[in-house]
Amino acid sequence: MLVENRPLCGRIRAISSKSDVHRFLFAAALAKGRSSLTFTTLSDDIAATVGVLNALGAKITVCGEDGDYTAEIDGIASSKRGAVLDAVECGTTARLCLPVAAALGGGFTLTGKSGLAARPFDELCRVLRTGGACLDRDRLPIEIGGGMQSGVYAIRGDVSSQYISGLLFALPLLNGDSRICLTTPLVSGGYVDMTLDTLRLFGLRAEKTDDGFYIPGGQSYTPVRGYSAEGDWSNAGYFLAAGALGGSVTVTGLRADSRQRDKRLLDLLCEAGASVERRDGEITVTGGKLSALDFDGEDIPDALPMLAAVLAAAEGQSRIRGAARLKLKESDRLATTARMLSVLGGRVVVTDDGFILTGTRLHGGAVDGANDHRIVMSAAILAAATDGAVVIRGAQAVNKSYPTFFEDIQKLGGTCSVVTHG
Repeated sequence: MLVENRPLCGRIRAISSKSDVHRFLFAAALAKGRSSLTFTTLSDDIAATVGVLNALGAKITVCGEDGDYTAEIDGIASSKRGAVLDAVECGTTARLCLPVAAALGGGFTLTGKSGLAARPFDELCRVLRTGGACLDRDRLPIEIGGGMQSGVYAIRGDVSSQYISGLLFALPLLNGDSRICLTTPLVSGGYVDMTLDTLRLFGLRAEKTDDGFYIPGGQSYTPVRGYSAEGDWSNAGYFLAAGALGGSVTVTGLRADSRQRDKRLLDLLCEAGASVERRDGEITVTGGKLSALDFDGEDIPDALPMLAAVLAAAEGQSRIRGAARLKLKESDRLATTARMLSVLGGRVVVTDDGFILTGTRLHGGAVDGANDHRIVMSAAILAAATDGAVVIRGAQAVNKSYPTFFEDIQKLGGTCSVVTHG
């Protein structure tokens, strides 16, 4: 994909939050009866969750078109023993599914593509085994046996918040009461708060404690009809960043009270020198003279490649810390973000847990998308601040989370065209 160097200006609607849609679908699949959901974008990751839940025994039908989808979800009446649960390339799907499948009695195989199979599940598998579940290995494909019991689940909080969310979905299904005890501080806690909100929506109790969570057993999920997923701060952030890089972009459909931690990027863009205007239901970011930042990004990992791209074009030396977990994403995002920025003329040093970026004028160039949607989208929005066009190999990776991303760039006055690589 070739993205021309030009500022993005205009108004766009945020797509639905993947995090919100994933959570609603899992809860609805565990409810006895029919639930319904409206959302904007059928990404590859959402399709993976639909496929896994149907394989478990739910009946989910999705109809509509880009911008307006409806899902009707009939909950699992009886799980399908022997089913293969293919999470494809979606880590969220796999991490939420593993505890749920164990709580449903096992008899499943959780699998996925090679990229996902290379990512570790050690800590989650360990804690599920302590609760009685039978798992044959710690990486996909994993044979999931039965035996999961209520009790105390002691787990690290600094590996993946999705492990905690998966347990929160699963433990109410067990007969007795359970506790999740966090042995290290919780990272990305906003996503766990989203899970707790979803549980409450479906009529379940899960209480925060001093060291984790208390989950009463023997609970039942109650179907929910007519739910509309909230807007996605993570993906909207690319266009807000494009506004900061010299354009003026308004994004509608974002909740100011959202649990999504990526809304913090607005404060960071403002600190860097962009103009940020908040009005009811919409955010406008307009470019200004951008200056360096020094911050800890542990709570906003998905936004860090994009923020690194913005700061590569800012004046002065920036430091991003708290990003060690980027090594375990769809790509090693510390390495792939640095390579992408270096190809475009950026001055970046990778540290143990982040980046040191010295702002400079960027030129165009051809970058490798690393089969990672966040790298592709970061490179694309950076075209607004380069002296020439940016060519992105593997741009189709955006289908994982935002299949209409390049169409939306063009709605804001950008120019994108498919090119054939020799």
